[in-house]
Amino acid sequence: MQRVYLDHNATSPLRPEARDSMIAAWDVVGNPSSVHREGRAARALIEAARQKVAALVGAQAAQVVFTSGASEANMLALTPRMVEAYQPAPASHLYCSAIEHPSVLSGGRFMSEARSDFPVLPSGLVDLDAMRAILASHDHTDGRALIAIMAVNSETGVIQPIEKIGALAQEYDAYFHLDAVQAAGRIPLDMARIGCSSLSLSAHKLGGPKGVGALIMARDGLEPEPLIVGGPQENRIRAGTENVAGIAAFGAVCDCALTSLDEGQGIGRLQSLRDDFEARLLQIAPGVEIFGQSAPRVANTCQFAIPGLKGDTTLIQLDLAGVAVSSGSACSSGKVAASHVLVAMGYDADLANSAIRMSLGWNSVSGDIDALLAQLAKICTKNSQKTSRGIVHA
Repeated sequence: MQRVYLDHNATSPLRPEARDSMIAAWDVVGNPSSVHREGRAARALIEAARQKVAALVGAQAAQVVFTSGASEANMLALTPRMVEAYQPAPASHLYCSAIEHPSVLSGGRFMSEARSDFPVLPSGLVDLDAMRAILASHDHTDGRALIAIMAVNSETGVIQPIEKIGALAQEYDAYFHLDAVQAAGRIPLDMARIGCSSLSLSAHKLGGPKGVGALIMARDGLEPEPLIVGGPQENRIRAGTENVAGIAAFGAVCDCALTSLDEGQGIGRLQSLRDDFEARLLQIAPGVEIFGQSAPRVANTCQFAIPGLKGDTTLIQLDLAGVAVSSGSACSSGKVAASHVLVAMGYDADLANSAIRMSLGWNSVSGDIDALLAQLAKICTKNSQKTSRGIVHA
């Protein structure tokens, strides 16, 4: 049975460009911190990748700090001990929305009493009026506010008004960390235009290898307190010998992501597939709820719930039929609890427990959509027959 993979927001299959870059890098034997020719060859691969990662988000290469992934990058960014212009410039309170990734909701290195949530609207957008009021009331005595927001929600695909948030951060002299993991390659990103002070990325969401990410700082002299110490790597912000092959592949997929922003080559194609899926889904299940539909969304994501179908049961049925989808964030979808994102948007737990997320990527084709819809139609028919016989769906 040929399987259908529609869970690119969890991880995207490895691109050929990434595989080729890794294979070539594995033949480079030097430690990138060594000064001999072999070491310089490894260093050259890292620095070439650094340029490509920076280009994806309109940043300077010198501000890219490679990490083991976006969760580590978020943890590194979310610290009270910030440095600005090479001088201590602390952040005294962390403010994030209630729909963030678990790596942000955990609060990083802030104590629980120094963390607060921004509310979100039923559309899935952050409430900017509430954000303004909260920032206006922040006490600067012990430091600045630090805002942490996900540019694109990993479950609903809703795009946050990141430039407006950046403007608020500048107005209230706040740090602004942007989790851009789901946004990279799907919407244009330019750190200067956005106005964020830091930004996190993950290679495997772009078709790169797992275990590689980056924290990108907005300017020279702006640094978080290191999380891993003991070496001079990554400008002394992240100690440890770099993952040369993974970083080289990361650079390669950032090149691919820039290309995919061309409407004709990538994003436009995914938009057509997603829109076709939603139109045909409505025919199969007229009562379907498509989450975040009233807000701007990225082209590859559709999170939906069909009343009467439990999300976990539907996931298992689809998996057995050869179709891989998800119920939400891969870092929390192993839990049976309702989506914290949908609950924060105001949906009741029953509907939130029915949520399914379909997410497209670089190798998705129309046949994948056909296969998912065919299986959903079978599941809906079977559930309807059970309901008509008075059998409660389990």
